[in-house]
Amino acid sequence: MGKMKIVVCDHIHEEGLKILENSSDIEYVNAADEPKDKLVTEIIPDADVIITRSSTDVDEFLLSHAKKLKAIVRAGVGVDNVDIEGCSKRGIVVMNVPTANTIAAVELTMAHMLACVRQFPYAHNNLKIDRVWRRQDWYGTELMGKKLGVIGFGNIGSRVAIRAKAFGMDIVAYDPYIDPSKVTNLDMTYTTNFDDILACDIITIHTPKTKETINMIDKEEIAKMKDGVILINCARGGLYNEDALYEGLKSGKIRMAGIDVFSKEPATDNKLLDLDNVTVTPHLGANTKESQRNIAIQAVEAAISAARGVAYPNALNLPIKENELPDFVRPYLELSQKIGNMAAQLTQSGIKSIKITCEGEISEYIDSLTTFATVGIMSEALADQINYVNAEFVAKDRGIEIEKEILKDATHGFKNLITLKVATANGNTLKISATVLGDDMQRVVDIDGYTLDLEPKGKLILFKNNDEPGVIGEVGLTIAKHKINISDFRLGRNSEGLALAVIKVDQDITKELLDELSNLKAAISVRSAIL
Repeated sequence: MGKMKIVVCDHIHEEGLKILENSSDIEYVNAADEPKDKLVTEIIPDADVIITRSSTDVDEFLLSHAKKLKAIVRAGVGVDNVDIEGCSKRGIVVMNVPTANTIAAVELTMAHMLACVRQFPYAHNNLKIDRVWRRQDWYGTELMGKKLGVIGFGNIGSRVAIRAKAFGMDIVAYDPYIDPSKVTNLDMTYTTNFDDILACDIITIHTPKTKETINMIDKEEIAKMKDGVILINCARGGLYNEDALYEGLKSGKIRMAGIDVFSKEPATDNKLLDLDNVTVTPHLGANTKESQRNIAIQAVEAAISAARGVAYPNALNLPIKENELPDFVRPYLELSQKIGNMAAQLTQSGIKSIKITCEGEISEYIDSLTTFATVGIMSEALADQINYVNAEFVAKDRGIEIEKEILKDATHGFKNLITLKVATANGNTLKISATVLGDDMQRVVDIDGYTLDLEPKGKLILFKNNDEPGVIGEVGLTIAKHKINISDFRLGRNSEGLALAVIKVDQDITKELLDELSNLKAAISVRSAIL
């Protein structure tokens, strides 16, 4: 199989480019400085995956030339420049990078909140530009003791709330899509009554832009607010109706507003800029060096996973609506596809049956997990012929039995656990169990009865052997002979005197290395996988 081609259409941080350069199975083209017509007509036609930002429109013109394209990664959150429907019709998966700029957006929100209560920009300009020293004009208020209404309690909203609580604020959170305990466990108030938010001293919004959230704050809602309320929007333009916001600010009903995003951008002629009780920034939510580095790394890693068919993290146009799933489910979708792909690489034989067992709360989503695991398994053989819509149908057409088992109560010491068992045409079986620790730490915890703690990522060698002295040293020396660096070494043992080592390496795993490892006296089997 030839190398998979990834095209970088717009400028991203150099750390992302370094990852592409060091991926030996990837051919990448940095076309950020190429004219757009050349990019579309000459470079993209044979691309497997492209990485874009806001400068490249993924429209009908581009898609009509993208003959091999199977995935698009938007290096950022917004996908306004991507024709998602057009991509879906062509079977192209669209992904974004929604969490890389989390801290940057959180801190900008706090900056706007502080700027509003103390009117920093105006006091600064009065002294520095006007050269006027009038302390009496700039009496602000304090965050301490104020009630903050947080609309949307996801990655950003929850972190804003935690920081605001450190300032001594009382937090009221509104988010119908989360478990209330996510709020109450932080000693904050969860509400399903939107009027409780409107009664707060300061309101900040952190939701995606959907039909449900556009103009979520309009004249009616502003009329119910406290006189002198402060509003913050560092999420998406249009969540506050800008006409209603303007009138509220002009009348004094809204004391101050901190705005980073606008309905139409660039917003150089927006009438909100005419008011002297609004702090504004030109959509700087992701504009930190750390954020840009994180965005590039996550976008590139997603593109490589998609090119390899291992996973499609944060896919936006799957038949499964990820944005409607609880936050804790999403990492399990990617994880199930990864262990499916891992199983396919380790068995290297025709699959006869697939069994998915789910324990704990995650079992409610077993159908989705089965789909993702099946894609992971089938993509090793069928590449771009398999997708989330046809995976189970194709499997059944090929005579592969799919079985699902639910164990409501977790029995292995984990709150949630997924186990994939595959049986091959030659009579062998492989079983992999995995879970997610914390919010998103994916871990393989068992392979065929060997307990491990393994991140399913990178170039892996699985070395099964008789458990006797000196084996680890022999394995290390053999790998070193091939000038390959070991980056991680995980070891599991069983009661039968056998051991399984999973060795993560930096360089390519060659057939020569695997053969030499297989010839070691203690070796029982040697396999490899790339995730």
